[in-house]
Amino acid sequence: MPTKTTRAKKSTKKIFVLDTSVILFDHNAILNFDEHDVAIPITVLEELDEFKKGNDTKNYEAREFIRFLDKKAGTEKVNEWINLNGPKRGKFKVVMSVTGDKVDAQKVFASHKMDHRILNAALKLESDEPTRSVILVTKDINLRLKAKALGLNAEDYQTGKIEDISNIYTGKEQINTFPQKVIDKLYADGHIQRDSLTKLTKKIKPVDNKFYILKGTRSSSLAFFNAHSESLEHIEKKSFYGVKPRNAEQTFALHAILDDNIKLVTLTGVAGTGKTLLALAGSLEQRRNFKQIYLARPIVPLSNRDIGFLPGDAEQKVNPYMQPLWDNLKYIKNQFSERDRQYKQIEDMVNSEKILVTPLAYIRGRSLSNVIFIVDEAQNLTPHEIKTIITRAGENSKFIFTGDINQIDTPYLDEQSNGLSYLVDKLKGTPLYAHITLEKGERSELANLANELL
Repeated sequence: MPTKTTRAKKSTKKIFVLDTSVILFDHNAILNFDEHDVAIPITVLEELDEFKKGNDTKNYEAREFIRFLDKKAGTEKVNEWINLNGPKRGKFKVVMSVTGDKVDAQKVFASHKMDHRILNAALKLESDEPTRSVILVTKDINLRLKAKALGLNAEDYQTGKIEDISNIYTGKEQINTFPQKVIDKLYADGHIQRDSLTKLTKKIKPVDNKFYILKGTRSSSLAFFNAHSESLEHIEKKSFYGVKPRNAEQTFALHAILDDNIKLVTLTGVAGTGKTLLALAGSLEQRRNFKQIYLARPIVPLSNRDIGFLPGDAEQKVNPYMQPLWDNLKYIKNQFSERDRQYKQIEDMVNSEKILVTPLAYIRGRSLSNVIFIVDEAQNLTPHEIKTIITRAGENSKFIFTGDINQIDTPYLDEQSNGLSYLVDKLKGTPLYAHITLEKGERSELANLANELL
């Protein structure tokens, strides 16, 4: 009677193979896989060697990971499993880029690219560890697809990723059939303390620095729950520096920017909703309270070509990237005639560098005190870059981040993993922070049509 063959039982302890893109996104990624083991293809170390020089965040991430690996390895050989130590941590090792038993990625794709050597490292591990699940972790979508084409398990790096982007915090809530007596009291007194509000109605659950559109039977009210005074406050539409809010969300945005107790504001929304314009107008209104107004944005090179390829000196290279910020400043200035005081004030502030438009990379490492700092296109930053910027905050500083989380120009970020989404999700409902999602485009009818139908 023939003997029955038995298949080896799969171990619950997995092996995660990290791609370079994951490490450049988060140098601590190796510590975020619980009790499972982590493998680093030798090709990844080669690529990190190319990234270790420079002042960008990716250069910092590369250096920090290399230092960590060297310190953790000590005198041991890194091509053998080494304990990561700590509670519920597995082991790590460096894997040489050789082929598995059956497939050679370099032959399959007819190319000796670094990515294919990384795939071969994962295939080799799968051959050497038949009882364990081997999973390639990469932020490169195309590499994930290639891995799956070869029969490898592949997934995105999940740490710092928003699980349900459809329910991300908007900073506002509309409540219909709201008690008219509460709205009347808001208009009469201007505010209602938390305790009194709870007694008057159960329709509203106060959240620190959240905005509300309250609709009663006779009238409606725009309101804000002030975390500092613990009261619901009535809000009126007001124009600042020639910019008048055209909808409730824009009114909320200006209110948050002008609130002295709110030190961090995020504004999200599609093109034409007025994010940068509102941030700038609100900042100009507060110009006497701060020494400088910084307007910055990350430089995302077009066609993946570095800014160094562009002609001209440093200022000429970055000017095209900064032009949208100058356009918003020019729009505000043109609300006044050349003889108006506000027009001259803006020109004087630019000439004296009280208003400074600069690439984001130029402020790294600085301590920012007594400034309003506006970061435009913040959806193109990683969570770590956002954190790095905010930790530069000194005394009497205010930070405003604006962006569209659905319009990302960097290859390894998406609407769930970018720094702006991460910031909104992590800081919602905290007393120093306010957020507003701007939904209605106000740039022009044509811009609205493009956003809706194209």
